Amino acid sequence: MTSLTGRAARAIPPSEILLYPELALADGKRVPVLISRSGQTSEVLKATELLKARGIRTLAISCAAGQALEKLATLTITIPADERSTVMTRSFTSMLLALQYLGGYLAKNDAFCESLVKMPDLAAPALKSLPDRIREFVGQHEFTDYVCLGHGPFFGLACEYALKTMEMSVSYAQSFHSLEFRHGPKSIVSPETLLTFLLPGQGYQPECDLLEEVKSLGATTLVVTNRADQRARAAADLLVELAIDAPELARLPPSLVPGQLLGLYTGLKKGLNPDSPRNLTRAVILDEEDSPRPEHAAL
Repeated sequence: MTSLTGRAARAIPPSEILLYPELALADGKRVPVLISRSGQTSEVLKATELLKARGIRTLAISCAAGQALEKLATLTITIPADERSTVMTRSFTSMLLALQYLGGYLAKNDAFCESLVKMPDLAAPALKSLPDRIREFVGQHEFTDYVCLGHGPFFGLACEYALKTMEMSVSYAQSFHSLEFRHGPKSIVSPETLLTFLLPGQGYQPECDLLEEVKSLGATTLVVTNRADQRARAAADLLVELAIDAPELARLPPSLVPGQLLGLYTGLKKGLNPDSPRNLTRAVILDEEDSPRPEHAAL
């Protein structure tokens, strides 16, 4: 949002608004955007209520119409992209796409918005063979650690890669800003460590330096980038090239797919049901006393 519009923006969990409102709402100048696939997430609803009580207008992003969030928010954008799975894949990618389109619209960047409209067709060639490639790669390796690395907007993707791997395969996964990995976390590198690099256009060369460094230490590497040079090709155990002719920010949604597939096939390899991870439900709904009692959202 900041890159597209030039306006200050930051991402925080709704619990920050509930527990530390004086910090989360310090300047009082931002428009809160509340995101909930089900429209029933308890922390999101309570944060929206707090904001409404303070006279702050809100925008909600959801995949379910007619839910509590829509009734509380000032304006709601509903994306018809829900899935039955507990784990968010299609819905997450679609809500990201919608938020990017909103950023492009606010910036009056028609070319960027048009690239998002075309993205399904632009991404199709790269994604067609990806499931088979990821499944084969997962089948050939045993990993004890999963580390996902990225900078700038790609750090958010790295966090999502780690979360999807953790949720769907009950694996230990971490995310870091790429170059910060040298400052301590590098000690875990081994052939049983899968390091996933989200290589951007900006900062490509220094991140390639790190890629080559960890490869020399014995790490197994998965590289996701738009177009790779010879250095990245040589240091990648699995290389995913999107080759999409569109602005870098517009390529964020399809860049999520390799991480989603990594979690899926790792979970299947371990004999798990990636759609229904243990201890999780489709929406976190707390009772009136705030004691954790997750229930399925009514969708």
